[in-house]
Amino acid sequence: MTNTPMRDKLHEIESLLSTLGKSHPNEVQAFMNFMGKAEAGPALSLKQKEIANVALSVAAQCEWCIAFHVKQAVHAGAKRDELIEAGFLAVLMHGGPAMMYMTPLLNALDEFEGQPKAV
Repeated sequence: MTNTPMRDKLHEIESLLSTLGKSHPNEVQAFMNFMGKAEAGPALSLKQKEIANVALSVAAQCEWCIAFHVKQAVHAGAKRDELIEAGFLAVLMHGGPAMMYMTPLLNALDEFEGQPKAV
């Protein structure tokens, strides 16, 4: 299967973490540990966390984050309308530039919806 643009973003994340993990393992491991701790709280479900992360990714204008978190949200059971609504909340809080980042959100949804869930 050939890569598609949002999958390419996921591969770029993997490549970046691999490269930096070799040259700066302490920093990468500290980031990964922090990410794990920040996402470990019990108050929100994985689906709720990933919906929030999608909104934050749009507001932060991070295409790599959008690709990663849309895929995770879809696999956690988030529906297209939930993620688009989250994207619009980011637009509300961040304005016009966030509106433009609805493009990679829609691209990621088109790529990741309907895929088998990771086991």
